[in-house]
Amino acid sequence: MALDIGTRLGPYEIGELAGRGGMGEVYRARDTRLKRTVAIKILPDAFAQDIDRIRRFQQEAETLAALTHPNIAAIHALEEANAIRFLVLEFVEGDTLADRLKQGALFPREATRLALQICGALSAAHDRGIVHRDLKPANIKIAPDGQVKLLDFGLARMFGDGSPTALGDLSHSPTITAASAGHVIAGTAAYMSPQQARGRPIDKRADMWALGCVLYEMLTGKPLFDGETVTDILAAIVTQEPNLDALPADTPPSMRWVIEHCLRKDPNVRLRDAADAASMLGAPVASAHAAAGRPRRSWYVALAGITAAGLIAAAAAPYLKPALPAPAPIAFEIAASDAPIIQMMAISPDGRRIAYVAGAGQTAAGN
Repeated sequence: MALDIGTRLGPYEIGELAGRGGMGEVYRARDTRLKRTVAIKILPDAFAQDIDRIRRFQQEAETLAALTHPNIAAIHALEEANAIRFLVLEFVEGDTLADRLKQGALFPREATRLALQICGALSAAHDRGIVHRDLKPANIKIAPDGQVKLLDFGLARMFGDGSPTALGDLSHSPTITAASAGHVIAGTAAYMSPQQARGRPIDKRADMWALGCVLYEMLTGKPLFDGETVTDILAAIVTQEPNLDALPADTPPSMRWVIEHCLRKDPNVRLRDAADAASMLGAPVASAHAAAGRPRRSWYVALAGITAAGLIAAAAAPYLKPALPAPAPIAFEIAASDAPIIQMMAISPDGRRIAYVAGAGQTAAGN
């Protein structure tokens, strides 16, 4: 039921409607006991008596209660008053990313700053075994101080338990649900992964696909997949390869790499982890790889390994018999390759060779 301004739900005095979506209506409200502004979320009229929606409502409360992160809007309580069950949530001032994108694409620097925070929120959820399933610009709030808050865990689901998963301005397009081959499709069409669109079981890699869509939209100002109908959009997601040529020429190579690897249709080769995406976005890129459009992990990882090896060797030196003369300084040069990400590195006992793993299982050595 729609709530009028001034309505009281227990100690909460309802203000204006702040947002409406397929999974609930959100009102700005005043907590008269604690003298603070909160958000009150209730089920839409059409679902107020729906047993499944009520169950999801309870599940959303439990999911948010399990998450504590500066980039996830917090829950204060799940309450009932006037025969209405409602969530009491942190109220976040500011615009959604969808509102911000109405003004046009973001500059790469701003997009990267927001992306790192979104990755932080996703990583926290994934670490708790929670997949959001409805990541989109309309569910990302940007506070006046620039802090990102991830909203609306109404479709969130635990992954890894074998459970089947659930489905104008596409950033504000409604959350949809539909049956498909015995499963449930749930999400927002333009940001669904191919597996979601087919109604297949998903895990956190579905969120990674949506992250790629959101990052693309940040930089271009347009959704990656468009169409006149939901069916058109879902068909494009399933059958068409993402066209990344529309990304601006000044897109950082690290951002381009993350978008490309989030948008792999095959989940087995898709970027699996939001923390890895954040690491890539926050790491410097060597010039040779920037020219090739492929980032690599920061060299501080390799330098840390070399430093640690040096410290161990220094500590063990007094116990070595006979003492070996100190080798002359050796300069190493590691050529760029098609798989430039240094994943592991080791130094030979004589200190003259470095063996490292670069990219997906390719091994090389430097003299």
